[in-house]
Amino acid sequence: MYTVIKRMEVSASHSLSLGYESKCGNLHGHNWIIIVYCRSKELNEDGMVIDFTHIKDTIQRRLDHQNLNDVFPFNPTAENIARWVCEQISCCFKVEVQESEHNTVIYESDEA
Repeated sequence: MYTVIKRMEVSASHSLSLGYESKCGNLHGHNWIIIVYCRSKELNEDGMVIDFTHIKDTIQRRLDHQNLNDVFPFNPTAENIARWVCEQISCCFKVEVQESEHNTVIYESDEA
């Protein structure tokens, strides 16, 4: 089994729609750290699980320097973002989204 791990930083803003009063309802930004885990038993014709550049381009192209409320049709919580990232990469089984130094979410696909 091969595992590829790609770490990237994305600068983006969001505001959260919550069922309680929170300062996170105001527009604010983060330098998100996103770590993508991909796995495969077989390598592709290029001898890779997936190209690191493909992962970076797929995620950063859509998210970097964006207001995530304008990008997603869902409430852009770290949890929802982690699931979305995992769904964008075919061999991805796990995603970590770090919103700030002490706040990290991990999403793991049931299909892995």
